[in-house]
Amino acid sequence: MITAEQLYGKLKDIRVGNPLCQFTEQICETLLPTIERIEELKREKNAIILVHNYVAPQILYGVADHTGDSYGLAKKARESTADVILFAAVRFMAETAKILNPGKMVLDPNPDGGCTLADGITAKDVALLRAEFPDHTFVCYINTTAEVKALCDTCVTSSNVYMIMERIDNDKIYFLPDRLMGENVKKYLQAKGVNKEVEVYDGTCYVHEEYQPESVDQVRHNFPGVEILVHPECSPGVVDKADYVGSTSGMLDHVRGSDHESFFLLTECGLTGILESEFPNKQFVGTCTTCRYMKANSLEHILNVLGNPAPRSIIELDPKVQQNALRCVDKMFSYLKD
Repeated sequence: MITAEQLYGKLKDIRVGNPLCQFTEQICETLLPTIERIEELKREKNAIILVHNYVAPQILYGVADHTGDSYGLAKKARESTADVILFAAVRFMAETAKILNPGKMVLDPNPDGGCTLADGITAKDVALLRAEFPDHTFVCYINTTAEVKALCDTCVTSSNVYMIMERIDNDKIYFLPDRLMGENVKKYLQAKGVNKEVEVYDGTCYVHEEYQPESVDQVRHNFPGVEILVHPECSPGVVDKADYVGSTSGMLDHVRGSDHESFFLLTECGLTGILESEFPNKQFVGTCTTCRYMKANSLEHILNVLGNPAPRSIIELDPKVQQNALRCVDKMFSYLKD
């Protein structure tokens, strides 16, 4: 079990500017009783805690069994032998864990686990689109509800969307709900000479759509030699100016293997915090944006949900929705076997 000194060692170099992400030894001491009780409950209930990279660092470093992006955590959920899976992220991610583990208890500790992408499209919307585009393969980003996944042909994540869209054996594709990611994929396919007709839904992530190409230019001017890493949910104008485009886990791996000393990450602040902890001697410049939904997770909510989950915190899916959504997610995994 982690000590207050060890926790402070992980958190002391995080300086992303958000009050949630600045720590002292005294703060770490106050966090420890909650962390210790969570660990006790995990052992009692044979539970694991999956934590997305965007969640507050005291959760990432204090109680997480696995951290990562949506794809990596989906794999961990699929491989889990635990009886209880608690997913500290947003609601659709906990639903994905339940899709993959229908016989297990899956808990969502987040009282405000929305997502502008997942909330921006409904199953009814997809049904209408399928009637309008009957010859298209429907591809949904993982940032969608179980009901939406159940009506789509395959799921994708930011780490595999380019590969899967290229491999789909249909030259007509409808991609939803992220318009900006869809536009980036269209440009990628065109650049590779892959001729596909790709229709795109008009949804966006409110965090990533804020970034503008002019911000990238300003950072390059102010910090010569900076390496710029961009999430594919950003606009094509921003992506075109990047040195690296990828998922949160991809960005982490890229920085870990890079010889550069200065970086600008265009994604949610949590990722910069992780890298500040790992590489206190590297420079992370510019500004980042906090996702209010991811940061709604707290150690207290995790403790309460593990100890006495309210009905709303227990993920339950209609069996037919679960079965059809599983087909959609399994199709994603099948594209990645080659």
